[in-house]
Amino acid sequence: MTTSGTTTWDPDIGEIVEEAFERAGLELRSGYDLKTARRSLNFLLTEWANKGLNLWTVASGTLTLVPGQKTYTTADGLPADAVDYIEHVTRTTSAGIPTDISLNRISVSTYANIPTKDQTGRPYQIYVNRATSSPQITLWPVPDSSTPYTLAYWYMKRLDDATNPISQTIQVPFRFYNALTAGLAYHIALKRPEAQDRISMLKDLYDEAFQLAADEDRDRSSVRFTPFVGYNF
Repeated sequence: MTTSGTTTWDPDIGEIVEEAFERAGLELRSGYDLKTARRSLNFLLTEWANKGLNLWTVASGTLTLVPGQKTYTTADGLPADAVDYIEHVTRTTSAGIPTDISLNRISVSTYANIPTKDQTGRPYQIYVNRATSSPQITLWPVPDSSTPYTLAYWYMKRLDDATNPISQTIQVPFRFYNALTAGLAYHIALKRPEAQDRISMLKDLYDEAFQLAADEDRDRSSVRFTPFVGYNF
């Protein structure tokens, strides 16, 4: 048996759109068909940002903290493509050896009830304000000037837009190709009267394809649960 010996197939936007139209029982005939499909594809990618943590969208970065400054935005160096921050630590370096201490994420209510918001020290709490454009962060205590602090963070980033030309590819791993195409077929069918009888079927296929891919896209690190044994007095 002879195989191709390659594992590089990466469908471009045109191929994904054409496949989605065929699944919806339609034909891609005009430039407007392509335009409306590309618009639906961008809505679909936006929808995926609300479906939970997709591991392939996790990125990391660092930010040098400024003494006396408690709130940081993209203007201060935070990434503009951040959807949400998932892990964060304050890092100090001594004799070339970095030491990280985890930051505890708090809610707006918890932050609002801190009576000494301008207290300085090594930050150990972080409030993430998910603003309209990109999340902002506020630290407490406010970084002091005794030690240079670096914020190291891991965040879920927004996927690149689907734009022209159609020879571009989509920023998803191959495991999600089928889910992406199934979702686009469903979204296209919603807009075409002649495909209304396929909407329910396409929705079920999309949900199944995305769930299969999402279940595979998980952290496989070992987890150990240790029961707490205490005493009642």
